[in-house]
Amino acid sequence: MLVQRIFVPQWISIDRMDGWPFTVPCVRQIADKGLEFTAPVTMIVGENGSGKSTIVEAVAESFGVDSRGGKVGRRYTNDNDQTAFGKVLAVDCTPAGHRMRRGPRLKKKGFFLRAETAVSLIENLHGKPGYWEADTSAMSHGEGFLALFEEMFREPGLYIMDEPEAALSFTSCLQLVALMHELGRSGSQIVCATHSPILASTPGADIVEVGDFGYRRTDWASLDLVDHWRRYLNKPEAYLRHLTDEAENHG
Repeated sequence: MLVQRIFVPQWISIDRMDGWPFTVPCVRQIADKGLEFTAPVTMIVGENGSGKSTIVEAVAESFGVDSRGGKVGRRYTNDNDQTAFGKVLAVDCTPAGHRMRRGPRLKKKGFFLRAETAVSLIENLHGKPGYWEADTSAMSHGEGFLALFEEMFREPGLYIMDEPEAALSFTSCLQLVALMHELGRSGSQIVCATHSPILASTPGADIVEVGDFGYRRTDWASLDLVDHWRRYLNKPEAYLRHLTDEAENHG
């Protein structure tokens, strides 16, 4: 592992933590108590607006990964490029993490894939030094995502993902699970925000659920996400009836 804890140093003024995103319960809890990473693969799971993307962006920034999407080692032009949480968040690294952060840029391994910007990266970075050779601009979004994973997620490093399932099919999600599991076994660390019950099932992953309660550790079978999907797949009409009835009543 490379990062063992994220936290906000005690010397940071409380005035710098006023307003959003520090009103989001899980962000506030991390600001107050920190969050430890206990496994090579961490899944951060929660509803829209729960703060999971805010967490992974700040982790990327605090380690030196471009939170807009890209590789470890990007240098920001000024502080305005960082998020409010990223500006105050600190990382407590393992010895391997310290060596990577302090080492030369070419020795820094890692990548941040975020669904919002991944398509642009996939279309524009193929063939450039340090990236991938395959012409991903001619691929479907799902194929491009998989090509990026295969080329950029090879060596031990810090890999951060924000909803990577956005362009992936069921089968492609399974391929990503296998890749994350193998990376975790080879010395890499993965921090992934996801809505996918498939990705959350990665063997050995530490699952951190976020919501109105803040954050809490749980197991896959106990996730609200898994419970909803299981109920829906068993009886979709129980969910859809309310929606279709409302639409007919307002029609």
